[in-house]
Amino acid sequence: MASNIGMMDSAYFVGRNEILTWINNRLQLNLSRIEEAASGAVQCQMIDMTYPGAVPMHKVNFDAKSEYDMIQNYKVLQEVFNKLKIDKHIEVNRLVKGRPLDNLEFLQWLKRYCDSVNGGIMNENYDPVERRLKGGKERNSKGSLKSSKSLQANNLHNLASADAAGINKNTVSKQGKTGVAAASSEVRALSKEITDLKLSVDLLEKERDFYFAKLRDIEILCQSTKVDNHPMAVAIKKILYAADAKESALEEAQEFISQSVDNGETEEANEEETD
Repeated sequence: MASNIGMMDSAYFVGRNEILTWINNRLQLNLSRIEEAASGAVQCQMIDMTYPGAVPMHKVNFDAKSEYDMIQNYKVLQEVFNKLKIDKHIEVNRLVKGRPLDNLEFLQWLKRYCDSVNGGIMNENYDPVERRLKGGKERNSKGSLKSSKSLQANNLHNLASADAAGINKNTVSKQGKTGVAAASSEVRALSKEITDLKLSVDLLEKERDFYFAKLRDIEILCQSTKVDNHPMAVAIKKILYAADAKESALEEAQEFISQSVDNGETEEANEEETD
């Protein structure tokens, strides 16, 4: 099964419209943008459809908006991957940012993997809406109950503390202003750090896209009919199409070229002897 897929595999040339259609048809959703699947819930349910019952759907939060809630979904997904022995590391920190390209690449891999398991055939016995509602109700009811109890406890605690201490209003006001000033300073520092990180990420993405385009040009050149069977072109394609986890691709390519050169020299020597 395609748990390891090379970066030049055809899976990564599937367009976003095809990916969205695949998701919407199978899960009965209405996504219009790739980044709407950044929470990880869609990926969890796709694996649940491929391996019915393998994902604890009651732990999956389809309403996840914050990065913290999204990370919890990806933790569930990674645990299922480990349980099913799917050799795939999830780049959670990149996916939860909601960037379309990162999420598209992961969904392209997911589609290829699911298709390799079920042959691209939809599981007709799987009810995606029912699975979502079951998990959602259980999660929401528990969450509401916990939130209500927590809120009541906090209110009682605050009232008791205020009555016992007899806090002076002027003191509270001064402390509040000091706290706000400190918080504002911290927010500004964090905002600057986030801006710097975003700039670094943008530069890295541009560099990645640049080298990916170069690799694509090399692939097209090696596929041309004039050089398709040339030893050097064959060796380059061995490296391009190697799976992510395969470390011996370069050695195999070098060995292939050496054998081709040796065979060529032998043929030339035989021709000279014949002449």
